[in-house]
Amino acid sequence: MTTAHVDLPQLIGRLADRRAGRTEANVQSDLHMLLAVAPFELDDDDIEDITLEAPAGQRRRIDVEMGYTVFEVKRDLRVGNVRADAVDQLAGYVQSRTDTLQQRYVGVLTDGAEWHLYHLVGSQLQLAGSLEVNPTAPDVDGLVVWLESVLRTAQRITPTPLEIKRRLGATSVGHRLDVLELTELYQANRGHPEVKLKRELWSKLLTTALGTNFTDQDALFVEHTLLVATAEIIAHAVVGIDPTDDTISARSLLEGALFSVSQVGGVVESDFFDWVAEIPGGDQFVRALARNISRFDWADVEHDVMKILYESVISRETRHSLGEYYTPDWLAAEVVDDTVDNPLHQRVLDAACGSGTFLFHAVRRHLAAAEASGMSSPEALESVTRHVIGVDVHPVAVTFARVTYLLAIGMDRLQADDRPPISVPVYLGDSMQWGQEKTLFSDDGLTVPTDDGAQLFADELKFPDRLLADAPRFDRLVAELSTKATQRAPGSPVPSLSATFRLFAIHPDDQETVRRTFATMCRLNDEGRNHIWGYYVRNLARPIWLSLPANRVDVLVGNPPWLAYRFMPQDIRAKFRKMNEDRGMWAGASVATNQDLSGLFLVRAAELYLKDGGRFGLVMPRAVLSRRQYAGLRTGRFNTGGHSTMLRYAQPWDLDKVKPTFFPVPAAVLFGERGTGAVPLEQPAEQWAGRLPAANVSVETSRQYLSRRTPARSEAEHRPGSPYASRFIQGATVVPRVLHIVEEYTAPGKLGVGAGRVSVRSLRSAKEKEPWKSEQSRTGRVERQFVRPLLVGDSLLPYMIREPIRVVVPWDGDHLMDGNDDRLDFYPGLAAWWRQGEETWRARKGEGGMSLRDRFDYRRGISQQFPASPHRIVYSASGMYLAAARVSDPAAVVEHALYWGTAQSAEEARFLLAVLNSEAMTARVRPLQARGEHNPRHFDKYVWQVPVPVYRPEDERHQELASLAAQAEGMVAGLELPKVSFEALRRRVREALASSEVGQRIEELVVEVLR
Repeated sequence: MTTAHVDLPQLIGRLADRRAGRTEANVQSDLHMLLAVAPFELDDDDIEDITLEAPAGQRRRIDVEMGYTVFEVKRDLRVGNVRADAVDQLAGYVQSRTDTLQQRYVGVLTDGAEWHLYHLVGSQLQLAGSLEVNPTAPDVDGLVVWLESVLRTAQRITPTPLEIKRRLGATSVGHRLDVLELTELYQANRGHPEVKLKRELWSKLLTTALGTNFTDQDALFVEHTLLVATAEIIAHAVVGIDPTDDTISARSLLEGALFSVSQVGGVVESDFFDWVAEIPGGDQFVRALARNISRFDWADVEHDVMKILYESVISRETRHSLGEYYTPDWLAAEVVDDTVDNPLHQRVLDAACGSGTFLFHAVRRHLAAAEASGMSSPEALESVTRHVIGVDVHPVAVTFARVTYLLAIGMDRLQADDRPPISVPVYLGDSMQWGQEKTLFSDDGLTVPTDDGAQLFADELKFPDRLLADAPRFDRLVAELSTKATQRAPGSPVPSLSATFRLFAIHPDDQETVRRTFATMCRLNDEGRNHIWGYYVRNLARPIWLSLPANRVDVLVGNPPWLAYRFMPQDIRAKFRKMNEDRGMWAGASVATNQDLSGLFLVRAAELYLKDGGRFGLVMPRAVLSRRQYAGLRTGRFNTGGHSTMLRYAQPWDLDKVKPTFFPVPAAVLFGERGTGAVPLEQPAEQWAGRLPAANVSVETSRQYLSRRTPARSEAEHRPGSPYASRFIQGATVVPRVLHIVEEYTAPGKLGVGAGRVSVRSLRSAKEKEPWKSEQSRTGRVERQFVRPLLVGDSLLPYMIREPIRVVVPWDGDHLMDGNDDRLDFYPGLAAWWRQGEETWRARKGEGGMSLRDRFDYRRGISQQFPASPHRIVYSASGMYLAAARVSDPAAVVEHALYWGTAQSAEEARFLLAVLNSEAMTARVRPLQARGEHNPRHFDKYVWQVPVPVYRPEDERHQELASLAAQAEGMVAGLELPKVSFEALRRRVREALASSEVGQRIEELVVEVLR
């Protein structure tokens, strides 16, 4: 039977049509036909294996069976208890097949319109996914892909990004099946000592690596385990080992035993995620996973497919919260091409390698140069593993990067008969070396303390320096000793290492040290504490070894972590600040929350790993080009402990205009070298622009769509700025809202509130965060003079202040009072309100912390607003368009969504309004703004980098702008404004101004004044 004789849309439509007249036999026959003729890549033998009415014991028969899937067919699942009864029946079939064949079976229940996929949990079926088909307009491709993901019949699938997402991604039913089964295995065995320990170590490492954004969740641990197991199975396929071979156990697949036999080290080893091989049912799960992975053709890969796999499984929201963003292939290739100009003689390091995108292109570049030079394949392999190195602190990323490294080498070279022993030089390591001293290295080698706080080990492991100099040999030796220690029967004599000494050519002077270390390892194994010590040793050894002056590299490439200061663990935050201060890079507490790890990482990596004259090319946030928090980085001069690191910056790349966006904030690339003198980051950035067909494309495709040019001016160059910068400051941060921000209301009762008082209650907002979001609202009767107008972002329109909200401010005309102030008792209503707030604050925050008054007046945000100037101006702190207005109420308090400043006269204030509200001013500020994923975000003090001159009454243009601003104020006040969002109101005001003669004249004059 062939698809040429069957109309698939007609067949699927007929299957889905549940109108009266058809029978279960009809549905069963049509399903058989669909399975036979749909494009599932079946040969004649496969089609013959599609079985109708297969015996299932106890006189029962399976409606349709194909591969490892059983189908239960009903005429109409909507009728009565048909579906529930059918699920019970299907459970028996799936259980019977699973028990008999010791393979994972799944069940599909269908009436042709509804398709439900189930997997077995204990003796019950659990729903894994569903699909509905419209009989009048059937989605043929949707049903075929859904069924193929269940049946897994296609073979030699090209691992393109699309196919990986369709068949392995989180939206595929196959992936959901894998997650459900692995979750069941984990929950059933979470108390197993090996499972429990590895889960704890995984959590500790990721808390350090990813900060407070990491949440220790079962689901994420299971997802990471599945990803690593998938990557390790891919690794076997890449080197020509059939992972579906029945003679290969799950333990061998996940611990890399066959890699050791094949003399390929540093790819698969015991880690946090091989627990699945230790538990009942784990072997069966790994075999089913291996069958699925082996359907892909991993021989010819032209990009970092592991990155695609990770991003298709871990949700965008989860990756965002963890700060995980991987560089598109085209950009990594461009950076490598630009930075690695002599690949055969340059040692290249990506110190935050992620899934290995930069490593992939660096390996390909090295091998291409080797081939062009006439180097043999064995020589090329030995050369590339000595010249291209990766380090990352994320255990999943490290596994992915190792497989990516193999994919870059290619199956032909890996499977060649003359391939030499190799070790993939990608390490789990802390490239930042937070506070780590180099005392681990002594004159005679490396000492690894084996108690890391998790009580993994109890002794030290020593390795001679001569072994460390040859990274591949050291890694293979570690793997060899690990294998010997774990395969030895507990309590038996320590095996001889004579053969190992010969195999690795261990120097006679080093043999006794290795022998003692091996004896320690054997004892640790006897005590059940060997676990992942080899993993740990490689983690600690290689970054520190690379930082020794003799071992530094020629080129640094990559995309450093963009972990924000506010998300760092407390201990790392303190180290981060001190390391920045030591290097003259700390920009101050006012921008601390905007600082991230990328700038310090660049400097730290250069000072630790880059030799003098070495080059770097790193993808960074675009903010490095101009933002205040990176001012220290842009100097290129860093002094620490009497030592200096000098960076000589070259021309950067500005990628802001490349669409679609590929990071949450715009990116740039910094280039330069480590030298004897600093060259600041002042060159105009080369601007890249264009719209790609997808975010992750090949470099050849990207070059068809992107243009590159160098503008006349640079955002990083010196700007004269405006004298008004010193007059303006951000408003107060009024938190927690529930304790301060109020609305007036009519209190119940007939007695009233008393003279001079007003009834208030907490004004709540959907934007509140815990624990204050759950705090109960407050009510009180407060003296009227302490209930002040509060100007927030929503209060501001161009040239106009809308009705403000209210805030309770204990300002008595001289200073802010608190509960310990005797003068507070002169105002009983305020005293009751404030002291109740202090009790709530202490209950939430505890004793010994910041007082409520200090939090309310943080950095004098409130007190410096009093006494108020008669001429104040406010403008918006963020947005697409500037908005500004005069503040005429001296009692008003300005909140942090606005900036405020003073003027000497009403005319000067109106002059500033004309400038700030103009489209010309917004256009001048926009290139300076920090940007979100799509639009500019913050104005802040960047407004005053534009050279706005000080108002001069004798300048006719200044006078005219002040007069026009007064007219604009009157015009805006007379507009009829509907009850819509403040953004819509601002847009309406801007449109009215733009269409008026007043607004047009303002634009003309502002252009002249700013010129």
